[in-house]
Amino acid sequence: MTNSLVIKILLGISAIILVIFFYSKLLNKKEKISLAEQTIVEEPTIVEDVDTTTNVIKDVSYISKDTRGNDYILNAYEGQIDLSNNKIIFLTRVKATVNMVDGEFITIQSDFGKYNIDNYDTIFSKNVIIDYADNQTRGDYVDFSLERNSLIISKNVTYSNQNSSLKADAVEIDIKTKNAKIFMYEKKKKVKIKLN
Repeated sequence: MTNSLVIKILLGISAIILVIFFYSKLLNKKEKISLAEQTIVEEPTIVEDVDTTTNVIKDVSYISKDTRGNDYILNAYEGQIDLSNNKIIFLTRVKATVNMVDGEFITIQSDFGKYNIDNYDTIFSKNVIIDYADNQTRGDYVDFSLERNSLIISKNVTYSNQNSSLKADAVEIDIKTKNAKIFMYEKKKKVKIKLN
């Protein structure tokens, strides 16, 4: 064998060794990176409790008028716009006033409410108090609609004025005619009336 052939073989073997060496270093480095990524992924993460489904508004106030000229004024301590339906606002510490064209007015207070800005329908819930003239009605749930001309009070309903008081499951009032239906859900049960 000639010297040049030996040198070529040695250079070829050296090149193969260098390629294997660098390749193994590269693989080792990739394993360290993937292990580092795995440890980062496995570490616990802290997530802030952020509600991304609503927007909060302080001191909410809406004023509207129906086709007959009755004014509806709604105030609340706080409102949350439902991002899945931006026409709905969830309210806290609610007070509403209906100023009737004939000069009479109704006030409604509750802990919570749900207001539709399109048709002004409002649901009042928890500790609802309705004052109208010398009458006071209390309940846990009120469905108020200017569009339907109705106010439906239900769940633990009590009504009182100077002459009497009563307990019922529900009271339905026609806002336009001011006629009221007082009833129990079960036919066997009776509305309880007490005269003062």
